[in-house]
Amino acid sequence: MYIRDAKNREEVWLLDRLDEFGFEDPAFRSRDYVLAIDEDTGTKTGFGRLRVHSLGEDESACEFTCIGVLPDHRGQGVGAHILERLVEMARDQGFETVVAFTDVVDYCAQFGFDRVPPGDLHAKLDERLAAVRDWSPEADPVRIAVDDFEMPPRLRRRFHDDVEESEPDERPEDFGIDPDTASYKYDTGRSTDP
Repeated sequence: MYIRDAKNREEVWLLDRLDEFGFEDPAFRSRDYVLAIDEDTGTKTGFGRLRVHSLGEDESACEFTCIGVLPDHRGQGVGAHILERLVEMARDQGFETVVAFTDVVDYCAQFGFDRVPPGDLHAKLDERLAAVRDWSPEADPVRIAVDDFEMPPRLRRRFHDDVEESEPDERPEDFGIDPDTASYKYDTGRSTDP
């Protein structure tokens, strides 16, 4: 398994999964998502989104949202590694803390997330929480400093299962090339005969 950024051509797959999970994403952009991929089969096993909210006056907040793992791949550490990748992305974008609105607070707590006390969110994030509660009534706000994120060793072992941590090279299929019918790597389908 590995985690990579979603590609534009995966929008339909993502929208279908969001619908299956009952997630709402009114500001959907596939480029904000990451995907968990089974490197043996190329199957997508999970997804998650980093969403940036403008709070005004050059202030913004980072939210992790729409995190899901397909049923056949649960219990393997996929969600944990999606969270880890999102934390790395938030850090790379200069965020020191991130929030999430979730009904699985205990799950998030194992990584270092803490419940946000009532009244401790920016007004725009309070509005976002209210919107999330329309489709997930039990959602509560949690937050973490990106430097405090910790991956429990048991989840790292489950996910990697003695596989290297590096992302594999991209395959011809990732670019729409059928290696069985292409005459060479950069086949354009045009004849080279004059």
